Amino acid sequence: MEALQKLKDSALNCQKCKLHEYRTQVVFGVGNPDADLMFIGEAPGYNEDVKGEPFVGAAGKLLDKVIFEETGLTRNQIYITNVVKCRPPNNRNPEEDEIVACNPYLLKQIELIKPKVICALGNFAARTLLGKNEGISKLRGRIFISHGIKVVPTFHPAAILRNPNLIDTFREDIKLVHILLNEPGEEKDSSKKGEEFEQPSLF
Repeated sequence: MEALQKLKDSALNCQKCKLHEYRTQVVFGVGNPDADLMFIGEAPGYNEDVKGEPFVGAAGKLLDKVIFEETGLTRNQIYITNVVKCRPPNNRNPEEDEIVACNPYLLKQIELIKPKVICALGNFAARTLLGKNEGISKLRGRIFISHGIKVVPTFHPAAILRNPNLIDTFREDIKLVHILLNEPGEEKDSSKKGEEFEQPSLF
């Protein structure tokens, strides 16, 4: 998609926040630009910063495995990105000004891709998309609607690696995503520009 490539080209040169000083490269997003399913994480880690692709470390391998086992979809059939596109130093949490500075890229990605379902991975993705201060443990497994798009929050795969007891719950949430994907609805018309995806109040 030409518009998505232009957005990526713009992001690759972004210096809107201090994270540009630390990055090896911008981690914009990968996958099918016409995907019905979009995963949004928190921020790139070390491996992502080196490769320039989101979710390529251990957390990414876990995510790929569960997505395939529960939905039958592979990475080239979905779209994956993060709330912020540059790695925070030492993998710290992204800060408010960094999320706000990067948010126009995320919202434009959503507008261009027009997914049927978004899976928000972890607290920062859920908070950014939904404008809610509840923790992911309370938000997970529920269905939210934001500008006509169904949003299912769940744990970040990195949290599953730290606490393997969460894996069954994580699988349940991905199964819910699969159910929503297969619900009848209007066919996507890629020739129509999506409704602008405005951001809820974040903080």
